[in-house]
Amino acid sequence: MFDYSARPDLLNGRVILVTGAGRGIGAAAAKTYAAHGATVLLLGKTEANLTQVYDEIEAAGHPQPAVIPFNLETAQPHQYDELAAMIESEFGHLDGLLHNASIIGPRTPIEQLSGENFMRVMHVNVNAMFMLTSTLLPLLKLSQDASVVFTSSSVGRKGRAYWGAYGVSKFATEGLMQTLADEVDTVAPVRSNSINPGATRTSMRAQAYPGENPLNNPTPEEIMPVYLYLMGPDSTGINGQAFNAQ
Repeated sequence: MFDYSARPDLLNGRVILVTGAGRGIGAAAAKTYAAHGATVLLLGKTEANLTQVYDEIEAAGHPQPAVIPFNLETAQPHQYDELAAMIESEFGHLDGLLHNASIIGPRTPIEQLSGENFMRVMHVNVNAMFMLTSTLLPLLKLSQDASVVFTSSSVGRKGRAYWGAYGVSKFATEGLMQTLADEVDTVAPVRSNSINPGATRTSMRAQAYPGENPLNNPTPEEIMPVYLYLMGPDSTGINGQAFNAQ
């Protein structure tokens, strides 16, 4: 496990947007960031899930989060602009962006993978992530110390059979992370890095490996040290790097 111990007030005063914040790793990250002082913007497509995370953060006495229902699969360009305008008017700037939302799609040989399924996975996992990044970058540049964290995968670092669309989308994720890192390096107070969560006890993992005993994998809460490290000031100057949570 990534070795890092965060001080309680690590993220005090920071505004952090988490995509896919309704469950799994996204929900764990949102609650962890809030517990360390951040105002967390909970973005996802299922409002009921986001509201549950909101209620847990509120009940714990952490800074009041915001719920942002937003469907990355169907969102149009003007909706990204409206999202950025809302964040600017409500919060003034953005200190962190965790790209966590993605879909797995069918795990089949490329020969049997339909174009429709391939394009759906690429749209959610890559196109929407690009749209969010490019639209929110001006708000991140208004921060004194901003961090963009991309969620990768081991199959996005070395290709593996039957991971088709998902694997290709994670290679693209690493490419976007590296491109952004090179662009902001030394010219903006923004850093860009990726995390491979590894095998974690989530519904997506269960979907990919239905025969696996989930109790053999760590919970999302257990892999949070690297998420805290990259979102806080201790990682200032770390840019363009690919991290492993485990």
